Amino acid sequence: MTPKKHPSADNIYETERLIFRPMSGEDRDFIFELYNRPKFIQYIGNRNVNTPEDAEKYILSRFAPQIERLGFGNYLLVTKDTNEKIGAVGIFEREGLDIVDIGYSLLEEFEGKGYAYEGAQKVKSIGMDEFGLSKLSAIISKDNISSQKLIEKLGLKFKKYITLPGETEELNYYETE
Repeated sequence: MTPKKHPSADNIYETERLIFRPMSGEDRDFIFELYNRPKFIQYIGNRNVNTPEDAEKYILSRFAPQIERLGFGNYLLVTKDTNEKIGAVGIFEREGLDIVDIGYSLLEEFEGKGYAYEGAQKVKSIGMDEFGLSKLSAIISKDNISSQKLIEKLGLKFKKYITLPGETEELNYYETE
């Protein structure tokens, strides 16, 4: 996959209510909190981020290299009005998927306010319009109904059930048309 353009990893994007910036090591405390929330572990999985130091290593080894290589990846979501870190949204290369996938996670207290859809819609636009991606995929736990509805609202369609390498959970697989 060759991106259409390769903006600086410092690129910051905005929507009406959100600021997006690439994840950095300074976000370690936030990622530590987010990745250890029960809903994150239930729907996304335990990423073994057991300390803030683990979170920083995860950011620097998983998120930073993809942003450097492709120009897009995982973005921190910050509210414009209160400058709070509320979640993350991104497009990821994932082992076992031929098409990059879109993913998002919010702290529970910010769910139900349209932030996940606003963020996912913007990241979809970044990937397809700025980087020339022709397709996106999404993988979602079978019991995560709200996320399934969001991904369908974004225009992705359910295609099949898949299990990623090294995993046991069968997931719903969606793809843009």
